[in-house]
Amino acid sequence: MGLRLEDIELIKQLKHKYMRCLDSADREGLLSTLHPDLSICYIGGSYRFEAGGRDVVVNALSGMWNKKYAGSHIVHHPEITVAEDGETAEGIWYLTDVAMNFNIGMTTQGAAIYRDKYVKLDGKWVIRHSGYSRLWERFEPFDKAPVLTAHLFASMDLPDAQPGS
Repeated sequence: MGLRLEDIELIKQLKHKYMRCLDSADREGLLSTLHPDLSICYIGGSYRFEAGGRDVVVNALSGMWNKKYAGSHIVHHPEITVAEDGETAEGIWYLTDVAMNFNIGMTTQGAAIYRDKYVKLDGKWVIRHSGYSRLWERFEPFDKAPVLTAHLFASMDLPDAQPGS
């Protein structure tokens, strides 16, 4: 069987939408990319975060949406395999990211490999499982916050960060 190019492209668009919604505090958009029974497992240099259920996961991820955070998550180099039935697929992605937490004066930067599972729900691709393992991660303090000439979260109606977050 040949490559299912339309499905592969739709899954690429799905993952890119997920990242855009994550980085722009688009809760409804983020929810639309995820299966109700979503599971995640993110393994970093000093953490392992596992959770289940779309609402639980989105509530946890939205904790970074505050005026004292700026970040970017970029996925690229997709390797997507669609099952013969055309209803399930798996994907491997390379992640590069940076996150600045002005509340605690720390920057996280790194790279990871995502391994995702996708299913069609009502004829539309959604993420059923998402997980990554870090290839490397740097967690460094900054004495003076970077001067940002644009800062989306600071201009949005978002909460101020709580101390230590």
